[in-house]
Amino acid sequence: MLPFSVSIRPGRALHDQVVFAVTKAVITGQLQPGDRFPSVRTLSQELKINPNTAQKILTTLVERRLLEARPGIGTTVAPWRPASGAGRRALLADHIDRLVVEAKRLGFDLSDLLDAVRKEWT
Repeated sequence: MLPFSVSIRPGRALHDQVVFAVTKAVITGQLQPGDRFPSVRTLSQELKINPNTAQKILTTLVERRLLEARPGIGTTVAPWRPASGAGRRALLADHIDRLVVEAKRLGFDLSDLLDAVRKEWT
């Protein structure tokens, strides 16, 4: 069993969905620093995905410093610290842009969008 939950939705890249699920688990504390993370084999078997996709997921998570590959130990959850300094807003800029465009496309107004963000925030 995986130490995080992911609901696979059609129409979105599987890689992105799993990376998001793991990121959310780390940020919310579901996954703690030092926790062992599943191997490529386990990840591919549990999610029923190609091992190459599982490897790409792990590589992305290591590059984003959410996981650490530790020789002789395996892959573990890295210590997590929120971004700081002037670059924080830049880290979100692309995501915010996409969120705003999608919200407008769906006919949401600003108050609807803010309500939805508040709901997810808690």
